[in-house]
Amino acid sequence: MESAVRVCVTGAAGQIGYSLLPLICTGRVFGAGKKVHLRLLDIAPMEEVLKGVLLEIEDGAYPLVASIQISSDPRVAFKDADFVIFLGGFPRKPGMERRELLQINGKIFKEQGEALNEVANADVKCLVVANPANTNCLILLKNAPRLSAQNFSCLTRLDHNRALAQLAIKSSVTVDQVKNVIIWGNHSTTQYPDVNHGTIGAKPIREVINDNDYLNGPFIERVQKRGGEVLAQRKNSSVMSAANAVADHIITWIQGTPEGEWTSMGVYSNGEYDTPKDLVFSFPVRCKDGKFEIVTGLTIDEFSRAKLNATADELLQEKTDAFA
Repeated sequence: MESAVRVCVTGAAGQIGYSLLPLICTGRVFGAGKKVHLRLLDIAPMEEVLKGVLLEIEDGAYPLVASIQISSDPRVAFKDADFVIFLGGFPRKPGMERRELLQINGKIFKEQGEALNEVANADVKCLVVANPANTNCLILLKNAPRLSAQNFSCLTRLDHNRALAQLAIKSSVTVDQVKNVIIWGNHSTTQYPDVNHGTIGAKPIREVINDNDYLNGPFIERVQKRGGEVLAQRKNSSVMSAANAVADHIITWIQGTPEGEWTSMGVYSNGEYDTPKDLVFSFPVRCKDGKFEIVTGLTIDEFSRAKLNATADELLQEKTDAFA
């Protein structure tokens, strides 16, 4: 049996947490031989619900769960954590301006970043899921200067998985045949799902799906707006697929990307591909030995450049609003 891992989940009383926790407890995320010390964090008004989640984990009798702790204090929950999965954030309410939402979440992630800076393991891996995920992640890392930018990423794996699935359906293959699509930019409707460097069954995507009108139009729009499509059908946001994407993201971060392949992660930008510096931007990344690196040297055509600029502009405005 391998050594145990200390995992904190924020917003653990919420719906994504309810779908994610069984994946953690059964070993899907951190490995079948890895014991898990769970820290479940949520706001004080959710304490009773959180206690109910704890009871269900106990009743699951998961052999890999070494301990469970619940808290509303991030300094308690983050103490010596190896992984923190940030599901918790303030939801957008009817009539609320996006700027107001950014500022409210900015305060939450500023406080959590300060707590990380004080008590977290120096090698802690932080995955931000709560929206607006890119900008929340930027605020978090800016308030934890003791930690490297390598410690932080935000979730665009759900968008990446959505793109893989749509291409597989369109070409009548299984998803594992689709490789190296890219999600650029923001986890929002300005994201750019890029097929130009990807393959289906080892052939270029644009060769297999010989329909540029589709790939440059309806495909992009469907991936961008898939969350809204799910919401319209379920009358609720994406939960099961989001939890699965969190698991996929962490597994890849730990175990690495297969040779010759990459995935999409929102990570700190140092100006790669002429994107603005000092944003959290989704790039193609390779992972190895628990670290990620941005894939370099890919050609960006004129169509793609316009898409990258549009999503970068949105992230710059979010940053301005959040840090105002």
